[in-house]
Amino acid sequence: MDTGRAYARATCYCKDCRAFARYLGQPGVLDDRGGTDIVATAPAAVRFTAGSEHVACMSLSPKGLLRWYASCCRTPLGNTPRDPNVFYAGIVTACFDAAPLAVDAAFGPRDRIVLNTGSATAEVRATPLAFLAGGWRILAGLIGARLRHERTSPFFDASGRPLREPDVISREQRAALERDAA
Repeated sequence: MDTGRAYARATCYCKDCRAFARYLGQPGVLDDRGGTDIVATAPAAVRFTAGSEHVACMSLSPKGLLRWYASCCRTPLGNTPRDPNVFYAGIVTACFDAAPLAVDAAFGPRDRIVLNTGSATAEVRATPLAFLAGGWRILAGLIGARLRHERTSPFFDASGRPLREPDVISREQRAALERDAA
């Protein structure tokens, strides 16, 4: 990933991120308060250097985010909107083959921006000013990517279809994942 193209880094505590981690069955995706460390970036900044044949996709609902992972090891890769013209990818830092200090050096420290703190499994202090600043950086990045006509994304083909057809789980499956992830 082109680290200079990152919009912001945040920890998301929403129930959907926890359900995705539970779906993958991978320890270490969530922190001790149930949060997922994510780097928001332009999809054009993301490259798969190997193993693209293992990229898989799921969604927690028919209209929900596309959640990408490596099918071979069930490592989370990131989240994208369904619309490839929204130039956003939330890359889950658990997929980086780097030490936490190297991730901090590349993208800034974790927990400066926290999202959905009301859904955390333990107390998390909200960061409203950092949230606002991060939101502005993401918005500026989205506008910049649109102005530069950055149409490339490793998650979508040239016609705008997802690289893989998403596995949309049932309401029952989602409810079970949310129960298990609480």
